[in-house]
Amino acid sequence: MKKTLTRFIATAMLLAAAFGACLPARAQGDGETNRQLLAAAKDDDQQSLLAALQRGAAVDAMNRIGDTALITACKQGDTAMARTLIEHGANVGHASAPGVTPLMAAAYGGFDEIVALLLAHGADLFTTDRVGKTAMEYAAGQGQTKVVSRLLDAGVDVNRLYKNDLTALMWAAGYDRAETVQLLLARGANPALKDNRGMTAKDIAVQTKSARASGVLSAG
Repeated sequence: MKKTLTRFIATAMLLAAAFGACLPARAQGDGETNRQLLAAAKDDDQQSLLAALQRGAAVDAMNRIGDTALITACKQGDTAMARTLIEHGANVGHASAPGVTPLMAAAYGGFDEIVALLLAHGADLFTTDRVGKTAMEYAAGQGQTKVVSRLLDAGVDVNRLYKNDLTALMWAAGYDRAETVQLLLARGANPALKDNRGMTAKDIAVQTKSARASGVLSAG
């Protein structure tokens, strides 16, 4: 019995070793190469990022909060790195733990070229994060006027209602983004719409002491 068990263990070890030798380099080295990929994205190091990909790093590897290298590139406004990652198959729809997608990250930062790149590769305009915000709300709230314009051109209804019946105009007004308010009005935003509290964009601007946005809305 003892000899049989010994032979069984020895055989199992040999099989395990043989199986491991047959695994592709990517499967064996994922942990370290993935860390290198994520570090390269964080450090804005294109050369190291390419090297990690060539060594078999998973292009959609995630850090502790679920950010991929692509999300990091979008947060940092690195168009070249974002393009490289997409060309290597990065998922443009991947969301981090808080639900932030590459498109949301780029919209928040006002990185219009990256937004265009993501949209060209199928990024979803209407995905929401964990609190119900879309890329448009990120852009409008931050006053990223060029991005707001691009999202409208891509098919977002200027009077679309978001969570709590807020519109992009209300988001821009509440954060005193006067230039974005002007653009939205020019593109057909309806200032008479009300949120679920019965407040218009101007009411919100007054409440938040957003003087410039209030002035634009009063003039309009």
